[in-house]
Amino acid sequence: MRSLDLRVGKRLLWVGAAAYPLQNITRVYTFTLTPRRKDATMLFLKQAALTLAVAFGLTILAALSAIGNQSLAGGILMFTWLGAVGAFVFSLVEMFSVVGAPPQYVLAVETSGPSIAMVTSSDPRQLDQLVAPIVQAIENPEAEFQVKVEQLFVNPKNYHFGDNVNMYGGSGNVGVGHS
Repeated sequence: MRSLDLRVGKRLLWVGAAAYPLQNITRVYTFTLTPRRKDATMLFLKQAALTLAVAFGLTILAALSAIGNQSLAGGILMFTWLGAVGAFVFSLVEMFSVVGAPPQYVLAVETSGPSIAMVTSSDPRQLDQLVAPIVQAIENPEAEFQVKVEQLFVNPKNYHFGDNVNMYGGSGNVGVGHS
């Protein structure tokens, strides 16, 4: 994370060097961004199973080729298991980068388009206290303020941003189903 300025002035919300017109802001809120630990673990298990299946298949192939050429079989075996260990270590590092990632408390600013700005702070109360001034600045074009926050760098595929709701049809929709 790195420090940056969040400021409002002249009908713009500035998050570092990015400017968001206040009239295009549709929602300002705080929430806890949690890592997708379960998804990362399941992906690791799938990758490990696939790696082992391929390694065992190539080991059988090496055993069959040992009948004709012993040195070729040894080369296939060494290449297979070095590759399998490398793939396993890579998958393990990927999994631990997600599993070890801390939850982040963030202030999110959504616009009427696809843009979203997310900032964080070591003090969650600071973010909670920023929601009201931003909303007041949307309602009052003359409002101005500036604070120091931290920019959040995350890989979006590693974090859970909330429920995804897909609605089909228009009648009988009574809630959100969780699977």
